[in-house]
Amino acid sequence: MQFFFEVTLSGLLSGLMYSLVALGFVLIYKASGVFNFAQGAMVYFAALAVVGLMDKGMPMWAAVIGAFLVMILVGLATERFVLRKLVNQPPITLFMATIGLTFFLEGLGPLLFGNEVRPIDLGIVDEPIMSVMDSIGIGISKFDLFASGMVVALVAALALFFQKTKVGRALRAVADDHQAALSLGIPLQHIWAVVWGVAGFVALVAGLLWGSRNGVQFALTMTALKALPVLILGGFTSIPGAIVGGLIIGASEKLAEIYIPPVMQDAFGGNFGGIEGWFPYVFALLFLLVRPEGLFGERHIDRV
Repeated sequence: MQFFFEVTLSGLLSGLMYSLVALGFVLIYKASGVFNFAQGAMVYFAALAVVGLMDKGMPMWAAVIGAFLVMILVGLATERFVLRKLVNQPPITLFMATIGLTFFLEGLGPLLFGNEVRPIDLGIVDEPIMSVMDSIGIGISKFDLFASGMVVALVAALALFFQKTKVGRALRAVADDHQAALSLGIPLQHIWAVVWGVAGFVALVAGLLWGSRNGVQFALTMTALKALPVLILGGFTSIPGAIVGGLIIGASEKLAEIYIPPVMQDAFGGNFGGIEGWFPYVFALLFLLVRPEGLFGERHIDRV
């Protein structure tokens, strides 16, 4: 039972890391209706910017600030030169545009900052907290706990931003109804620019955490694929849904990795390793059959 709790807790903490990537998707989709396929590339680009600026002699804190400014520019440029030209176009056109943006960022990042695999040292060692290990007998990773704290703090800050600021209220108005927001004098293009800038900041935080764990490499772009089951479970328009979906996917993935292969091998023989790579997608597919809009998504009823 102790091992079960340890695996579950590890999965929950890892799930919050998935939620961080999903959060970037939610912010953009909620405000503009665009499914930003480039979010994984933005995570990779942000991490590359940090290590690239550090290679040029900048200290860590200055490189992070510089990368933040770079991601703001990326967000503003995306709104100005991509989205603004495609206003009122079909959703599939916008989606294809973000696929093009993905390839552009994946090529531009290594061109500007190099493509060597490099680490990001946040000063947090990925090892168990011994005081907790000794007291309750469950190993909790220092890095996972730190990363989870960062995610919770970021979500709390975004919640306050959406609820308490004038810009945040305008963002929610745009998310509810673009045409109504325009009729009230809310500048839609400015709001989209803010959303893409915030999504760039979220990508930077995700790039720092994932780059610190796995190293800054092209594989970071695949983090976007890990976020898809999270979005399906939580809903594409819900920030709390991104968190809850991440927790469910993280815990179920770890538990499936430990407990399903022995059962499958006893029943059918063969090798069932690597189940954690595809189990979240199967789980999300089964969930779609029950609740297509997600746990916190809005249910749409079309009358004909």
